[in-house]
Amino acid sequence: MTTFRPESERVLHTDYQKSVAAYWNNNPNDDRVNTVLGEVDGLYHHHYGIGEPDLSVLEGAEDTRQERLVRELHRLETAQADVLLGQLGDVRPGDRLMDGGSGRGGTSFMANQRFGCRMDGVTISEYQAGFANDQAAERGVTDRVQFHFKNMLDTGFEAGSMRGIWTNETTMYVDLFELFAEFSRLLEPGGRYVCITGCSNDVFGARSASVSWIDAHYGCNIHPRSEYFKALAANNLVPVAVTDLTPATIPYWELRTHSELATGVEKPFLTSYREGSFQYLMITADKVGR
Repeated sequence: MTTFRPESERVLHTDYQKSVAAYWNNNPNDDRVNTVLGEVDGLYHHHYGIGEPDLSVLEGAEDTRQERLVRELHRLETAQADVLLGQLGDVRPGDRLMDGGSGRGGTSFMANQRFGCRMDGVTISEYQAGFANDQAAERGVTDRVQFHFKNMLDTGFEAGSMRGIWTNETTMYVDLFELFAEFSRLLEPGGRYVCITGCSNDVFGARSASVSWIDAHYGCNIHPRSEYFKALAANNLVPVAVTDLTPATIPYWELRTHSELATGVEKPFLTSYREGSFQYLMITADKVGR
């Protein structure tokens, strides 16, 4: 079991945060999907995929089918990260970006490679921060890419120090008003925030059974769609684009049902997406004012 040190007490503010951190610290190999897919090319993601899959991977020799499936699922997850990074706008090598809930660092490395910028990843898992920093050392980019054992609700970074910030399927673990207040503090005027998230559809009223199942499976608290826009508006973050990625992610989930890595969460995801009670959104917002 994890023994929380004094530093941990400063980073982890609630029992819930401690429980989430303890899961990732104590069960790094329990996360089999992300681990196996990351081994394809060394980019370890902690999110899902979008785009049209190459269904030919389901054909051909059976003894290599699962390997082909893994590579294709990983390609779709990397494609999702590429789409997110494309929303950050004109990022220059002198700029600084932050990944809120950076996991094992996959998208942060992609951002550094794409923009040549300085990257700071933030995670409440000491294991994840250590793993990602080891990856940075192996890639020879420790002078530009660093991962921190920090709480994205209270990073301690200097106000106005970030050109851009993103979260990729991590906002369902925190209070959105607290989170966006911190992001607004960190962003320079005109800085950009990009969020990809699953959210419940307010039109349905209460959460569907499938959305509640997803919540229970991941130990998170999926927010309704409207909550994102209320919290953004309250913190001087103005949406400039909202993209419904739901149609683009359904084929990924359908393909995943054929994989030996399927965890059982595929059915509630597909059910909730198809019935419209759950949506996969990408929100791009700019900071206005100071």
